[in-house]
Amino acid sequence: MDNQFNYKLQKWLNDDSRTIEDGCLLLLQMENNQIHYQNLLRHPNKVAVMKYLISELQKRLTVRLANITHKEVAEMDEQVKVIVKEHFSYQEAKTGGTSNEEFRKGKRADHDQLPEEIQARYVENLDLLRRMREVHLKLRSLSTEQVSCPDSERYPFLKELIALDKQLHENWNVYDHYVVDETVTAPTTQAEAETGSEAETTTEPVAPAKTAKATKPKKTTTSKAKK
Repeated sequence: MDNQFNYKLQKWLNDDSRTIEDGCLLLLQMENNQIHYQNLLRHPNKVAVMKYLISELQKRLTVRLANITHKEVAEMDEQVKVIVKEHFSYQEAKTGGTSNEEFRKGKRADHDQLPEEIQARYVENLDLLRRMREVHLKLRSLSTEQVSCPDSERYPFLKELIALDKQLHENWNVYDHYVVDETVTAPTTQAEAETGSEAETTTEPVAPAKTAKATKPKKTTTSKAKK
């Protein structure tokens, strides 16, 4: 309801063809003062009434938008508290190797067997966590117990942190639920390999080549010399 009414106010203020009647009606809806409403409609100086309505409605719209922004920032602040508790409230464990650290970050045991685009999700999450930590530290520096920070300054950092967390969870969802294709095309054992090799190389028996019969040497006749 607030957003719809704010839209009506903004539309009237931006409309060059706005009317006093519509402006008075908008003001009546906010202050519910019938006497003031009737006095504005009957006022003889229409130019002065229009200037008053523009000034009054703009002032009230600014306050209403500020209240909505504050409410939105308060809601975002609650979301960020959950994000901070999830990612930045743990004690940094000092480990001698990388296995515990990788387990904490959710690295799969079969990470090296995953496709490159799935591995990239894991790598991107490391960068996202670093950026989230930077934004979180910036938020902490903006607001302390002694100094309050305007909503307008906190808003962009809250918005970025929430967006980063959303991308982080989306990446984890894709990375964690990816199913490796376990279909094996190559033989898994030496026996299967040999069997497969024999099956592939089996051909129909070839008939032995016929051996040529040995030919008897022809007798050579020598002519007798005439006596």
